[in-house]
Amino acid sequence: MSATFPVQGPDLEFDHGTFDAAGFTAAAMTNWQTLAGVIDHTLLKPEATREQVENLCDETLRYRFACAMVNPVWVPAAVSVLAGTGVPVGVVIGFPLGATLDSTLRQEAAALTRLGAKELDMVIPVGQLKSGNHHAVERTIRAAASVAHDHGALLKVILETCLLNVEEKLRGAEIAIQAGADFLKTSTGFSKAGATAADVALLRGVAGGRCGVKASGGVRNLADVKTMLEAGANRIGASASVAIVRELGAE
Repeated sequence: MSATFPVQGPDLEFDHGTFDAAGFTAAAMTNWQTLAGVIDHTLLKPEATREQVENLCDETLRYRFACAMVNPVWVPAAVSVLAGTGVPVGVVIGFPLGATLDSTLRQEAAALTRLGAKELDMVIPVGQLKSGNHHAVERTIRAAASVAHDHGALLKVILETCLLNVEEKLRGAEIAIQAGADFLKTSTGFSKAGATAADVALLRGVAGGRCGVKASGGVRNLADVKTMLEAGANRIGASASVAIVRELGAE
């Protein structure tokens, strides 16, 4: 697979830049510390307890993962643990179905950013995309993006690629970028399949250098991470983060 992903082609009007996947992978894999910096340490199980969430935050701080990713109800606890550390709290919104009203999504994003969340991972309105209602998809993403950016937060847009055909993946990715996504993300981890290298490469092909690509769902070990980075991801979502960095020498 090519290490660089150009987006310009004979049928495309604009050059959206390139992303050096090989170079990024080499830098990220230099040592466990650099690898930790591209992993969102994640705990989204509905049965997760406060103790488990606080442990997740402690691990995020210890290994300096990119963020601690939690469900909305746990944002206050996570922010409390990580306050003053420089390690951000991430949260999922409109999750995991992507079927939330725009007004509810905006309220959720506003409330969570006010509580201190710095990264919001939202699910694209999958049914609207598959219905061909592209305006509704754009409107929903833009609603969340505007709130996130007004509060200095990043927005990652989850396409749930396992539910989409190739045309829908391409269309959804472009809509998300146009609506203000900071990252395109493959999966929730709650549907019938997770990230694949092919889908990561497809999303990077659309994104070029315009935004990030996050591979999430089923990324369980160092080999999985390397595969996703080589395909074009520059952020990884994983619950096995500690085990992954330990494969590279962390204690």
